[in-house]
Amino acid sequence: MSARRVVGLVAIVGVLAFVAIRWPAGTDPAVASPGAPSPGSPTPSAAPSATANSAAEATPSATALDSQPPSPSPTSPPSTSGRPAADRFGLGLLIADRGNGRLLVVNDAKRILWRFPIASSLPRGQRFAADDAFIAPDGQTIVANDEQHQVIERIDIASRRVVWQYGHYDRPGSGPGYLHTPDDAYPLADGDIVVADIRNCRVLQINPSKQIVRRWGRTGSCSHRPPFTFDLPNGDTPLPDGGLLITEIGGSRVVRLSPTGKVIFDIHVPARYPSDAQLDAAGDVLVVDYSDPGAILRISPTGRILWRYRPVGGPGRLNHPSLAIPLPDGTVALNDDFRARVIVVDPSTNRIVWQYGHTDGPGRTPNHLFIPDGIDLIPAGTHL
Repeated sequence: MSARRVVGLVAIVGVLAFVAIRWPAGTDPAVASPGAPSPGSPTPSAAPSATANSAAEATPSATALDSQPPSPSPTSPPSTSGRPAADRFGLGLLIADRGNGRLLVVNDAKRILWRFPIASSLPRGQRFAADDAFIAPDGQTIVANDEQHQVIERIDIASRRVVWQYGHYDRPGSGPGYLHTPDDAYPLADGDIVVADIRNCRVLQINPSKQIVRRWGRTGSCSHRPPFTFDLPNGDTPLPDGGLLITEIGGSRVVRLSPTGKVIFDIHVPARYPSDAQLDAAGDVLVVDYSDPGAILRISPTGRILWRYRPVGGPGRLNHPSLAIPLPDGTVALNDDFRARVIVVDPSTNRIVWQYGHTDGPGRTPNHLFIPDGIDLIPAGTHL
C-alpha cells in the first residue's frame, strides 16, 4: 500500500462520514485547538457537548456481536466478574485526548489526577494534539507523539513542561531531524525513543542528543519485505526481550523482530486498518481494526484468530478504535476514538465493564473526551 492509498482512504472516510470539523473552545490554560487530521487519524464532525448522553450510558453491554464467539482456547482470559475495580488500573490510566488537545490521568473512580498542558507548558507558538502518550520507565516523564504537527515530545510530569522535542513543528520531511506522520513514540529505559515514522516507511530509535542510533526499514521504500522494508508502519511496540512488534497498514501485517532484527513471525491480520499491535502475557497479538465498525482481535503467532470483539451495532459498536492494551485482570482497555470514550471489555463475556467518556457525546468537562487516541497504564513509581 502506498501513502497515496492511505490518504485516499482517509478522504473517503471523511467525505462519507463527516460533514464539517468543529473544534471546542478550550478551558485549560495554553490549550489550543488541534489542526487538520492525520492520515492515521481522521476527524469526526461532531463538536463536543458537555450535555450529550446520560450517565446511564457509562457501562453499556455489547450487543449484536460478531458471529465469532469468544475462543474456548486456554489462552482466553478468565471472567473478571466480582473482581474489585480498584485492581484494574493501579495508579491510573493515561489518556491522550487528541481532539481536546490534552493529556489526562484518571483513576478507576473516573477522577482526574493529572492533566497537561497548563500555562507555559508548550514551546512558544505551538499547539498540542498528541495522539499517543507513554510513561517513561523512570516514572518522571511522558513521551507523546503529535503526528499532525510532525513532532515527538518529552514532557516532565512534575513541571508539566515540554523539555525535549524532535522533528520540525508543522514541517514534514525525511532528512536529519525530520519526521513525516510520527506515531507510537515509546520511551526506552536507556533514555532513547523509538517511533514509527509512517510516511517515511521506517522505525527510528533516537537518543537524547537527537541522533538516530538505529533504523528499521529504508526511508521512502514502502513495501513489505521485513526486516529490510516496511509498508507504512504505524506501530512499533518495544518488547521485554528487547525486540519490536511492528504493525504495518500496508498489507495488514504484524511483524515481531528479535533484538538483533531477525523476523520471529510475520502474520497477516484480518483487519482493514490494523493499529498499534501489542503482545499479551501468552505471547499472542492483540490488535485493533481502525474502522467503523471497528474490532479488537487476539491472534496467535501463527495467525489463528483466538478472540474477536466486533459488535456491528448498538452501544457496543466501535468506531475507529486505535489502541487496545491487555490489563492484569484479563480485561482489555481501548480507546474508541470516534465514539468519544475509553472502555474496558471483558473477553469472557464480550461486555463493556468500565467506561470513561459519554458514548457519542464528545465534550471537555469531567467524564467527557473528544477523539481519545491513546492510552497507557500508570506504573508504580510514577511521580504524578
